[in-house]
Amino acid sequence: MNNSAKLTKFVRAAGCAAKLSPGSLENVTCHLKSFHKDLLVGFEGNEDAGVYRITDDLAMVQTVDFITPVVDDPFVYGQIAAANSLSDVFAMGGDAKTALNLVGFDGKNHPTEILTEILRGGMSKVQECGAVIVGGHTIETPEMIYGLSCTGFVHPDKILRNNTVQEGDLIVLTKPLGLGILITAIKADLLDETTVRKVAETMKTLNYKASLIAREFNAHACTDVTGFGFLGHLREMSGGAKTIEVESSSVPFFPEALPMASMGIIPAGSYANKEYLEAHVHFKRTLGADLEMILFDAQTSGGLLISATPKDAQKILERCVSEGIPAAIVAHVVAKGDTDIIVG
Repeated sequence: MNNSAKLTKFVRAAGCAAKLSPGSLENVTCHLKSFHKDLLVGFEGNEDAGVYRITDDLAMVQTVDFITPVVDDPFVYGQIAAANSLSDVFAMGGDAKTALNLVGFDGKNHPTEILTEILRGGMSKVQECGAVIVGGHTIETPEMIYGLSCTGFVHPDKILRNNTVQEGDLIVLTKPLGLGILITAIKADLLDETTVRKVAETMKTLNYKASLIAREFNAHACTDVTGFGFLGHLREMSGGAKTIEVESSSVPFFPEALPMASMGIIPAGSYANKEYLEAHVHFKRTLGADLEMILFDAQTSGGLLISATPKDAQKILERCVSEGIPAAIVAHVVAKGDTDIIVG
């Protein structure tokens, strides 16, 4: 049995490790407060990463993330996990510089060659954005986990926050939705190889290029779409001070996710997102339960949500498309209404 096949057996036996639900995480972090004159971004606002000022012209961006296996190929799994971890630095408008490997590995049942391939995959993505692996930590675990602790840098005046949208802004999404549902389908061996490769290609694509484009065209706010889903991260962008109106027909998603959703192949995190967010989202028209669930779906290594003026958003869209990024304008920001998110 080759290494990939042994990981396949492991992947399909493993569950999908879910993040804490938005409500649970909020209840935990509300008790944690860090105060320092140079701490520019901390626990408040559920930001993508922390930011600490080093000098008047330089701030350090720090984040950490890890995931369980999402595809059969160990090298590709490493790439996806690394892209997922690095994304938080890019969402803050930063450039990644160093990364530490975080590994939980069952060495009793899996050959170390598998771990070598995972780490090689992760390193390939770290190097792609000009950063470097400087070490890490490994423990024995019954379930494989891999990710990175990442450090990057940003100018203190050029941090991209997740909740600084302005009225009139348009919001650009840079990757299609449905990844959480499709990962669950991969674990259940329900997708053909062509679809699996397409999903993996999306997840292992870095958000670095999209971040550079957002910075070039004066983005007002930015975040990446991960565990809280598309609507959950849009709600964070609203900051409770604006309403964001979503044009559902413009939202890109994997068509293969719809039949999987109709079969109930949905991660627990997506159900948790729906339960938490329903009071904050108003659907102006009936979309159908399956499409609604895609909007709530918990993503792994999803795209960026970038908020900018209509003129700049159009430039961001055009540049993204020209660079091969499947971006779309999906929402606009209006004055605060009765709810945080309206889906039309």
